[in-house]
Amino acid sequence: MTSSCQDCIAADAGVFAGASPTASPGSTPAARWPAVTSLALGVFGLVTAEFLPASLLTAMASDLGVSPGAAGQSVTATALVAAVAAPSIPLFTRRFDRKLVMIALTLLLIVSNALAIAAGSLGILLVSRVLLGIALGGFWSMAAALALRLVPEQLFARAMSIILTGVSVATVCAAPIGAWMGELWGWRSAFIAAGAVSLLTLAAQLFTLPALPPRDHTSLRVLGELLRRPGVRVALLAVLLVISGHFAGFTYIRPLMEDVTHLSVSTISAILLGYGIGGFFGNLAGGLIAERSERHAIVFGGTLIAVLAASLLLAGSSSLVTAVAVVLWGFAFGAFPVGFQTWIVRVAPDQAEGAGGLLVAAFQIAIASGAIGGGVLVDHVGALGGPGFAAAALTLGSLLTLRYGPRPVRTAQGGRDAR
Repeated sequence: MTSSCQDCIAADAGVFAGASPTASPGSTPAARWPAVTSLALGVFGLVTAEFLPASLLTAMASDLGVSPGAAGQSVTATALVAAVAAPSIPLFTRRFDRKLVMIALTLLLIVSNALAIAAGSLGILLVSRVLLGIALGGFWSMAAALALRLVPEQLFARAMSIILTGVSVATVCAAPIGAWMGELWGWRSAFIAAGAVSLLTLAAQLFTLPALPPRDHTSLRVLGELLRRPGVRVALLAVLLVISGHFAGFTYIRPLMEDVTHLSVSTISAILLGYGIGGFFGNLAGGLIAERSERHAIVFGGTLIAVLAASLLLAGSSSLVTAVAVVLWGFAFGAFPVGFQTWIVRVAPDQAEGAGGLLVAAFQIAIASGAIGGGVLVDHVGALGGPGFAAAALTLGSLLTLRYGPRPVRTAQGGRDAR
């Protein structure tokens, strides 16, 4: 990339540095924190439903009479459908009030949980996971755009941090609580609990979300135009590098702890719980950093994970090094979602929903490519192949973000954007 590319990115960012596109001149919209909280609750319900099969897979496979590998395709189905739904939902619902769209997506979540509870075959379970994928992709594609309309511009990063707290809480709670409930009352009981959360989410959204008439008018032409913006392209490339590196390393962290560090199952479970708790606090810290600079938030998280991955390569046989590295890895990853969501809205505030859809699609592609690439390395060079991939990809992604990520720009009055 050339310096002119960076100038284009700065020009794109300058659109965001002026008046908020959601407010009329001279006015500042009031922050609607209850509505923001309802979106966080929605995230918690969606991510909980997404993660549950990981802790219930053996029981689900046995009950449905299929192999664990076949039951595991329920996770694959959700990810693939979410990747397609993310750019598609804003396109197909561009004429509808966004409150109605969010309620419809929550209803899909409720139906998905109900089908999972009643599933008597793998086919019905897969249908439930397809519906979940539609809800998941649609929600993530519009989450940032809705947050931008619910709070003043200067509070956007804080609002996204609150919304994304739902991810951190689900990461901490879904797997251990799902496994515990499945052991006591069967795997379907965990989906009953997830269904109760989705009903609570629906009630909260009905009472707190204001009317949000469509504004972005997403179309295929708009998506193509977004991909021609240098700032959008750089953001998506950074996602592909950073997120694929993270998932290449973390997807195969358990084999490393078993084969290299030689930890017991109970110790591994405790460390992974620490990873989830670290992610919760990392999300909050990432939001605070992103309020000042989303570029710094992403570079901070990427650099820290690259260092942690390198430490595992050098001293992965040490129990202390591995435990500290994995917990801090969770903390560092917490900076990425709010950082990237803020970045994509900053470079495309006029088409936040379409840009959000492209971002979610890039995330899903990065997740798949990272898991595949890490798996190939693990199969050929051993358990340290995942951290090796992570160190290389996250170093490149952090350098790209540091060089071409959005920066504060001077306004027409000679001041500077607060971030």
